[in-house]
Amino acid sequence: MKTQNFSHNRWARALRWIGAVGAAGVLAACGGGGGGGADGSLRVALTDAPSCGYDHVYVTVEKVRVHQSGGAADADAGWTDITVSPAKQVDLLALTNGVLEELGTVPLPAGKYSQIRLVLASNSGTGTSSLANSVQPTGGALTALATPSGQQSGLKLQAHFDVEPGQMADLVLDFDACKSIVKAGNSGQYVLKPVVSVLPRVVTGIQGFVATSLSLGSTTVAAQQDGVTIRSTTPDSTGKFNIPFLPAGTYTLVINSEGHATGVVTGVPAGTTTTVINGTSTAIATPVSAMADVTGTVSVVSGTGTSTVSTALTDASARALQALTSGPTIELGDQAVDPVLGSYRFHLPVAAPVKAAYASGSPLTFTADTVVAGKYKVQVESPGRAVLEQPADISGGAGATVNFAYGP
Repeated sequence: MKTQNFSHNRWARALRWIGAVGAAGVLAACGGGGGGGADGSLRVALTDAPSCGYDHVYVTVEKVRVHQSGGAADADAGWTDITVSPAKQVDLLALTNGVLEELGTVPLPAGKYSQIRLVLASNSGTGTSSLANSVQPTGGALTALATPSGQQSGLKLQAHFDVEPGQMADLVLDFDACKSIVKAGNSGQYVLKPVVSVLPRVVTGIQGFVATSLSLGSTTVAAQQDGVTIRSTTPDSTGKFNIPFLPAGTYTLVINSEGHATGVVTGVPAGTTTTVINGTSTAIATPVSAMADVTGTVSVVSGTGTSTVSTALTDASARALQALTSGPTIELGDQAVDPVLGSYRFHLPVAAPVKAAYASGSPLTFTADTVVAGKYKVQVESPGRAVLEQPADISGGAGATVNFAYGP
């Protein structure tokens, strides 16, 4: 079992991303803002990364709060609110492929800001008010989402941005429904463990087409760096995908689709405009593949000898990775473990991934990486603990079980 430094955990990755946004000057501002002199303004919108296994994921937004201090408490002075009145129920799954839900604009004194809180309505009362935040699993009924105990004060987001005099800071809250919804064992209940990134509303991004022969409803296209998904989306009915709000840099595109091999496009740039990697005539079609499950649990083992006790580690998360020949390493999944059982499940292709290098103006030419067919690794992490990693081999077509155990 391989151990890595916990500084590379999920939250460190998120903070690295948010820090990069701040360094790029989240502020943005084209478009004039509310007020002049020493005042600027803030505009906030909501978007979503693709979900998995759900037909609808609803959240009801009451307000967005901002403060200059990253450590400000709920009752401290200095908060400015964007109040959404009446509260707005949003289906996150309608916000993929670059679609935004505007939450509002508010004047702000010029300066540096370090905290945003997204305040959701509570599930209370009867009827529709008891389903303010809810999820509908594919083929199932609409079910209430249990929200965090600290929900009343809002979801705390660290997001460093500047407001310039007479200018508008323009932010997007990327609510990752797939990582945020966790099924609680066999109880039939679902828990909201929000994973939200704060992005600048910039024009840079990546667009292209996947073939409509893929299972588009299960297809995701992710822009990754160093094996970490920065943003992802689902294609529309024509196969078109759009991944906006990417800071300048070079990305690896990873295409996943049920019943198909993974597609990988390396060296895709995002700069001052949107990069278009292909059109409908050269839409990406990955080979058909059998699928198999990698499952397991994450636990804490205490005691010695025959008197050991294993307890589910329910605040852990798991990632499925694949190291391609000559690179890069790609991420095939990232999920919180079951909050009751401490279990995870990844549904992965058995066939070899296919890889192509991006070159502006040239068609994509894919080659199968047969050496790594069905060979993955699972990485787990938990706050305050080391990152653990183990191989998972499904190349024979059967599933694999990979369990992780931490010491007390």
